[in-house]
Amino acid sequence: MKVIEKITLIIYSNIILILSIIACLLIFGWLDIDIVQELVRSLLLYGTSSKVILGVSIVFILLSLRCIFFDPTSKQELKDKQGILLANDNGKLMISKETIENLVEAVTKEFKVAKDVTSKVEIDKENNVNVFVNLVVGADTVIKDLSADLQAKIKSKVKETTDLEVKEVNINVKKAVPEKNSKM
Repeated sequence: MKVIEKITLIIYSNIILILSIIACLLIFGWLDIDIVQELVRSLLLYGTSSKVILGVSIVFILLSLRCIFFDPTSKQELKDKQGILLANDNGKLMISKETIENLVEAVTKEFKVAKDVTSKVEIDKENNVNVFVNLVVGADTVIKDLSADLQAKIKSKVKETTDLEVKEVNINVKKAVPEKNSKM
């Protein structure tokens, strides 16, 4: 959140807090409504205070409309969620999460014992890549060997193809299905 937005949110919250306290005091009878009415009248109708209050009110109306109708997420934050932006002297390169997921699925499908695969890629603020793979394997698969080979192959292929380091490859074997025999 930008500094200006933080400051206006703090001011806005304090104004709402003060108005809420005044409303409670009025309801409980601990504050005379005539005093509040006279204070509001003098602030709103006379002198420079009315102009200041008008200006602040307009600013808060505009900020409220912005918050209601416009997404506060910046375009850069949206791009960061979509992938990793790499830059060098020649320009910039955006590698999307979908590209990495497709690469992971292609590597996984090279293993004949992997029957069905889905993948998900997460990228943290430090551009660390974490891969999550869901697998359906054959029933006679040695899962420990498959996962070790798959983790090494995915890390290697992503590094080779994108020059990104994969921090983790997490494998979830959803189920093991028996091999279908085509003998008749």
